[in-house]
Amino acid sequence: MSDVNLSKAVRSNLLSLQSTAANMAKTQERLATGLKVNSALDNPTNFFTAASLNSRAGDMGNLLDSMSNGIKTIEAADNGLTSITKTVETMQSTLRQARQDKSFHTASYAIDTALTTGNISFSGGAVGTTPIDVSLTKTTKTTAAAIPPVVVGDNGKQFTVSDGTTATADITLATGDTVDAIVTKINAATALAGNGITAKNDNGSITLTSTAGAAITVANGTTTGGATVLGFGADVPVAKTADEFVAEINNTASLQGKIRASNDNTKLRIENLSTAELTVDGVSALGTTDGVSTAASTVDGNKVRKNLVTQFNELRDQLDKFADDASFNGINLLRGDKLKLTFNETGTSTIDIQAKDEDGNSTAINNTTLGIDFVVNSDFDNDTTLDGKLGTLSDALGKLRSQSSAFGSNLSIVQNRTDFTKNMINTLETGASNLTLADTNEEAANLLALQTRQQLSSTALSMASQADQAVLRLFG
Repeated sequence: MSDVNLSKAVRSNLLSLQSTAANMAKTQERLATGLKVNSALDNPTNFFTAASLNSRAGDMGNLLDSMSNGIKTIEAADNGLTSITKTVETMQSTLRQARQDKSFHTASYAIDTALTTGNISFSGGAVGTTPIDVSLTKTTKTTAAAIPPVVVGDNGKQFTVSDGTTATADITLATGDTVDAIVTKINAATALAGNGITAKNDNGSITLTSTAGAAITVANGTTTGGATVLGFGADVPVAKTADEFVAEINNTASLQGKIRASNDNTKLRIENLSTAELTVDGVSALGTTDGVSTAASTVDGNKVRKNLVTQFNELRDQLDKFADDASFNGINLLRGDKLKLTFNETGTSTIDIQAKDEDGNSTAINNTTLGIDFVVNSDFDNDTTLDGKLGTLSDALGKLRSQSSAFGSNLSIVQNRTDFTKNMINTLETGASNLTLADTNEEAANLLALQTRQQLSSTALSMASQADQAVLRLFG
């Protein structure tokens, strides 16, 4: 407490100056900070409300960083999917090129028509290690002119055809009857024809049939105990023709789709339907069938398809590398990692982003999950296998496009949420500012007014002091 007593006028002016100085200090603070509410003392309600709004805006700002990283993680995965999709499409082109290529190697072999024994054998190529044999010869019958057409007991001139009932006929032969002549005589017998018994020439043998299904016997009609007639002539081995070879080879189930035979101007042409070398045994080094030579002749494999096998596997290897490298900030969605993003400051709004299969289970994106297997040369041997692999790649593309669509949807959600969060932060900060920001134009005008008031108060104080000083003149 001051021991000096001030006059009423001085004290009044002094208080006015102090109030003006305090107001000037507050106005200068507002101009310096840009805020009209700098502490809870200025306006408790506005101060704490603005603090709450700014705090929420700050929390949401921190979430924006996480969302931004999440967007980049999804974009990295999408980049990987794009490259993987292009790789699978290139693999499809490789398979289609292999399927269209028909540059299979061939070899033609002259047929030794004097052969009576031996085989031609195929191994290697698509056939495998176990050789598959095809006989070089066939069995035929001699003509009736060389050997008597029928041998029946001691007579040799007559035999009986019967089904054991009324269908019985004696067939009388003439010297030199051919098989066809005997067939005609049997079919001309009324008793046999009336009961459904007929005959035909079956490659030099007579075949008898009964529509009634009865057992047919053939016996000597004039000599008891005569021999049964089963055929005519004798078996003789002869070399097959080119057409016979072609038919037999192409109709052999174990060779179908592995080699293909054709008639090359009376030669046997063999086409190797494989990427591996085919070995043909039973053929001489000069290219003639002999039935004994081994490893003397080979047919090269399809080198174009073989090279495409290598290209396919190289592309397959790159596919997995794209998947492995599609990570961001330690998260790789293509490896099956889960990305969890929080959208609000309370943690009640979140999204889990992860690659999933058609059943909704988490999965990785790689050759194994796409069903793309490593190929070997034999996989490119035939078109059927290639078609199967094209189907697998088509399914893989479907999975990739589905996953890309899912990631695209997730990316849209996160981007929309990011825009929403930015707008919310702006709204919160603007709201806080409306509660606390000062109007600088108004505060500047206030400061000018206060400065004027201060000057006037100082003048008034000086005048009040002069009144007190007048007392001193009494003692002058």
